[in-house]
Amino acid sequence: MDGTSRAAREELERLARSVREQMVVLITDLTVRVHLRRLAFGEPKAADRSDPSRHHCSAMYQGNRPASVTAAGTASRAVSLLRAAGWEVTVSQEDDDGRLWTVVLAQRDGSTVRVLTSDDTPAVVFRGQTAALVLRPPQSAGQSPAGQSAAGQEPEPERTPESLTPGYVLCYECDGAGRCPGCGGRGWVMRTSGLSERRSRCGECATRKVCPICWGAGQLAIFDLSTYQRGYYPELEQD
Repeated sequence: MDGTSRAAREELERLARSVREQMVVLITDLTVRVHLRRLAFGEPKAADRSDPSRHHCSAMYQGNRPASVTAAGTASRAVSLLRAAGWEVTVSQEDDDGRLWTVVLAQRDGSTVRVLTSDDTPAVVFRGQTAALVLRPPQSAGQSPAGQSAAGQEPEPERTPESLTPGYVLCYECDGAGRCPGCGGRGWVMRTSGLSERRSRCGECATRKVCPICWGAGQLAIFDLSTYQRGYYPELEQD
């Protein structure tokens, strides 16, 4: 991610390692036939649409509890492991299309870990997410009112075909720029009213300035693309 603060990026990577380590402890203790290669934190994703935007890393893993262990026993064990590691833990019930899940939510320093288990299925779902950090200065910093740099040149795109993260594609909406294509990253557009023109908030990004599809990242993870979105990338159908 161009323009990223190295210190902030390193801190986010440290948080991701810490959350993953905790998830590994839970997964190996609570499930059978463990495949930790499937537990991977991808590239940072925008956590909000502020300017500057904050980014977090997340991962999800699904395994199965032993046949001899109940959902309640799995949840109780997860609570014990997390509290012993210094996490603040709460337990709740969530209904998902008729299936009742017990949700163990752990929070520590802005990061979260969730463990979901149900009597209706042997599956145990683990979700981890780091705290959200600001990785770069505000997009408007150093830009002229036209959304250009102080030197009058167009800002560098967030991603190019050469700088894509493996497993990602250029955002189909902004083509890697990261800026809202509707306003060019200004947050406003000029509208004609009678014989005069006036500034009006951008209807695409609502003054947030970043692309509303990739939230400023300039790229999209292939495994996250919907069927509709994959239609923008015919080359994926050839893989």
